Amino acid sequence: MKDLFEKIYRDKGPLGKWADQAEGYFVFPKLEGEIGNRMKFQGKEVITWSVNDYLGLANHPEVRKVDAEAAKKYGSAYPMGARMMSGHTYLHEKLQNELAEFVHKDAAYLLNFGYQGMVSTIDALVGKDDVIVYDVDAHACIIDGVRLHLGKRFTYKHNDVASIEKNLERATKIAEQTGGGILLISEGVFGMRGEQGKLKEIVKLKEKFNFRLFVDDAHGFGTLGKTGAGAGEEQGVQDDIDVYFATFAKSMASTGAFIAADQEVIDYLKYNLRSQMFAKSLQMQLVEGALKRLDMLRSMPELKEKLWENVNALQNGLKDRGFDIGTTQSCVTPVYLKGSIPEAMALVKDLRENYGVFCSIVVYPVIPKGLILLRMIPTASHTLVDVEETLEAFSAIRERLENGTYKRLSAAVMQAMK
Repeated sequence: MKDLFEKIYRDKGPLGKWADQAEGYFVFPKLEGEIGNRMKFQGKEVITWSVNDYLGLANHPEVRKVDAEAAKKYGSAYPMGARMMSGHTYLHEKLQNELAEFVHKDAAYLLNFGYQGMVSTIDALVGKDDVIVYDVDAHACIIDGVRLHLGKRFTYKHNDVASIEKNLERATKIAEQTGGGILLISEGVFGMRGEQGKLKEIVKLKEKFNFRLFVDDAHGFGTLGKTGAGAGEEQGVQDDIDVYFATFAKSMASTGAFIAADQEVIDYLKYNLRSQMFAKSLQMQLVEGALKRLDMLRSMPELKEKLWENVNALQNGLKDRGFDIGTTQSCVTPVYLKGSIPEAMALVKDLRENYGVFCSIVVYPVIPKGLILLRMIPTASHTLVDVEETLEAFSAIRERLENGTYKRLSAAVMQAMK
């Protein structure tokens, strides 16, 4: 019999193997200062493109005032206990009702965390006789939720309608044998590539197949649609989404999440979501803070307007300079370059140290070998000056990548990071 930890000592995993060279700089970096367009990294000011504070609410003075007053009034403990036992308040209900109205659904239910809530919602919606069909590029929380499923599940090619239809046909045959139903899961906005899920096309398939649609709209909530209700509103199919999910960790710049659906569905879920039934209620300071943030989403459209002014300036500027930003249809702005992992590390070090630009780096195995993805999140806090400085920096680092500078520097960077 082997020691349980033998595999840990032998293999740290595809990302963990780079820990000695990367930790503290390329992964687990420490940004300091107030959340905003410019923060400190290792003592230097950098333009920050890695914070999901889409509407710039994290340090908005009105938000900070409400957060501080709520913390003073309630502390960080109240209410104690799970919602079903002793952790339920009228403010939890008020927030749920307002969220449901905002995303055009009958009812909503609060979740303590987005990741945890997504896993638990999938678990509650399906039984062993049901079939799940989901996008191969789905977020990790969806994948982990699907892993709990004891029945059949099928992945379809990313945003590929023909593949969706093929897998719905497979799912239908299984469901007819088991007597179960079908749950199709898509993201409203895919957080790595920035593409919107093909919700309109998926909804059209309801004419041919009997399934329910569950949408994770973490990146669409507050940023897309006329009122900010998300990707479904943007595509004109919000009413056809059977279960809508969004997190407070993006546009709301806070902690928590919610699901919204018909009243009967929410009534069922709130009695069957294990992650909420057996976990402490969302703290009151977060509930009051979320109410304030939601009010600002409704009453201050200029926040979303400023966000999109910056998004368009950045994305159009990158395209004008010949950069490949894929097929993004959202604020998420990926920049694809060709290079190895060591070259990527040298490039990002140069970008941060010499050009004062901080963005996230994504490499294999998240994306194919030979590609470097620099993932950027424009926010309402950014300025057009930030955009212009960043465009100049990107032009400079691309030239250095193409002329082989980073290939020559990569060995030295790897040695320096040990």
